Order: sequence, then C-alpha cells, then structure tokens
Amino acid sequence: MLKAKLLVEGTDDRHVILALCGLYDVPETFNIKDSGGIKTLLKSIPVHLKESELKALGIVLDADKSIENRWTSICAKLKQVGYSELPKEPDEKGTIIRHEGMPDIGIWIMPNNKLSGMLEDFISYLIPDGDPLEVKASSALTEIEAEKLNKYLSTHHQKAFIHTWLAWQETPGQPMGLAITAHALEHDKEIVKVFIAWLNNLFNQ
Repeated sequence: MLKAKLLVEGTDDRHVILALCGLYDVPETFNIKDSGGIKTLLKSIPVHLKESELKALGIVLDADKSIENRWTSICAKLKQVGYSELPKEPDEKGTIIRHEGMPDIGIWIMPNNKLSGMLEDFISYLIPDGDPLEVKASSALTEIEAEKLNKYLSTHHQKAFIHTWLAWQETPGQPMGLAITAHALEHDKEIVKVFIAWLNNLFNQ
C-alpha cells in the first residue's frame, strides 16, 4: 500500500498529472486522489494528515481569483493539525514543508505558485510557441465577449480559451491529459519541468 497521496481538485487535474508523470517517468510512489472540488479538498486535508502511516501529502489546487486567499486557506487547515512554522507565501518552485515526526507536505497552486488562475492557465503554457490557432482562439473569445454573446462567466475565460483551442486540433476536443500524451500540447516547457521536480522532491527523495 502506498504511503503517500496527491490531492487534486478534479478529474482533469488527475489526468493531466498522470500524463505528465508518464512522459517524465515519475516513479509510482503515490496515489492521486480526485477530491471532487475545492471545498472537499480543503476540508479533507486534516483528515488525511491524521492517517497513521502517511509519509507525504501533496496538494494541487487552483489559485482562482486570489492566490493570497488560497494560501491563507491552506495554511489554516495545516495549522489545525500542528504545522506551526509555515512560509508566509508559496514557493515559486512549489512549496515543501517538512516537520519532524509529521508527514511531509507539498503544495502547488495552479498555475505557477505566483499568479491567480487555474489548471487551464497552466495548460495554456504548453501550447507550442508561435501556434497560429492560439491567436485565432483568443481573438474569437475577445469578439464574442465584446458582443456579450458568451454564456460563460468572465472568471472562466481561460477554460473557454483552452477548450476552444483543443477543439481545433487534429483530434478535436481531446481532454487536456490526452492532448499532452498525443503531443498536441508540449510537455517539455519550463513550467512542467519545475512541476515534475517538485513532485519528485516531495515523493521520491
């Protein structure tokens, strides 16, 4: 039984991370748990940390509108179970907290630990440089938003953008994880290398 877990918000996060781990040959030393949403994920953190044999817990979640607020929420949950010495802000390379006698904690706030946003912002970094459809997809969304034809919330602009871009690929509408595996998205970007290094530092040291 694996003694390490990676908590993620949803199915898309899980499949994206599995795809990247496969391409980078990350050892299968941890389970990835789909939490079914941010509220459930945050609520479950103290519960998982009380498991007697847990060695490490990774947490991947969206910053959404405010990375500062998200960091405050995570720290509050960690303090509930005795993690008293916490950084004032996330590490840009992914946060790792090690307390003697307690499970190691890893935190990655999408997209890159410094900007507000979400998984889809992270994925946008993986679009090939100079891709002409990136410009077209952005222009299309700008046009419909200017005419107030969009039915999605402004906070979901990046979701609409990345799924528009994916709809125009060789295999239209592939899920993000499959698009990484199929190399429609590029996995050798710097942001991915930093993410993989964080995973390995947390789970495979």
